Amino acid sequence: MALVDWPLAELEAYAPAREEPDDFDGFWARTLAEARSHQTAPTFSAVDCGLSTIEVSDVTFPGFAGQPIRGWYLRPRGVAGPVPGVVTYIGYGGGRSLPHDWLVLPSAGYATLVMDSRGQGGGFLPGDTPDAIPYPVDPQFPGFMTRGILDPEAYYYRRLVTDAVRAVDALRAAPGVDPSRIAVGGASQGGGLALAVAGLASNLVAAMIDVPFLCHWRRAMNVATEGPYPELVGYCRIQRRRVDQVFRTLSYVDGMNFAARAQGVAALFSVGLMDPVCPPSTVYAAYHHYAGPKRMSVWPYNGHEGGQTHQVAAHLDFLRESLGAAG
Repeated sequence: MALVDWPLAELEAYAPAREEPDDFDGFWARTLAEARSHQTAPTFSAVDCGLSTIEVSDVTFPGFAGQPIRGWYLRPRGVAGPVPGVVTYIGYGGGRSLPHDWLVLPSAGYATLVMDSRGQGGGFLPGDTPDAIPYPVDPQFPGFMTRGILDPEAYYYRRLVTDAVRAVDALRAAPGVDPSRIAVGGASQGGGLALAVAGLASNLVAAMIDVPFLCHWRRAMNVATEGPYPELVGYCRIQRRRVDQVFRTLSYVDGMNFAARAQGVAALFSVGLMDPVCPPSTVYAAYHHYAGPKRMSVWPYNGHEGGQTHQVAAHLDFLRESLGAAG
């Protein structure tokens, strides 16, 4: 493995101009207002997973267009009073899996809602939520990246980002959570969703944004050598006359644009300097536009795995600093 992008000194100076549609804020305000117009309350059904120190609930909450989204809710058992909460988002192709995969944060005293990714869960972790598509579907390249790509209204990531914001609303309504102390986090696609939510959700305290996907699309498509960005390249290779439409749609879900709106949300980013999936320049592009307090964990000899367990330790320090003492 070798460097796939620029040296660190160049990355630390890289702040490209954003491609932002004039109606970006209106688009997302309208999308989220429509989603919140569906008044279905989230449900939390207790599940016995054989865990003596963690309470587990099977969650269903309304996402995009009020469609039901699955998740897990985990809370430290026997802790009196409300505790801080963290929404966890999952990498590309993965679903919510089983509760046993998500024990670190509740073991540290935080309530945790793990959001299932609609339509995903056939890649590396199983999932349970279908992608209910309320729009005609144009031809697409295999995967999720080009589903509805010709229209921002129909694009897959409009739905998934909306689900991610609504997951924060669901966690705030969960039993035993302090709604004033909520953070979000994830890696790769999950990091991209955490970044989007930092720019869209209100009264969020902190975001953990690891090796984020969904950032600086033009650069990503030119540099990334491993999926899923190459799905977009494959589509544009065939749909030659629709490239401008593709980039217009992508501008509505670019992490750089969400980053510029994340005022007041403390962020811990991470980057692997040998990452062929989410090239470091795309991570730094979003980082430099991030409007809130921020810092970066740099892993010089790592790829898309980033800091792994060392980054988890950094998460716990960051959450203690940002949310205060857990339960």
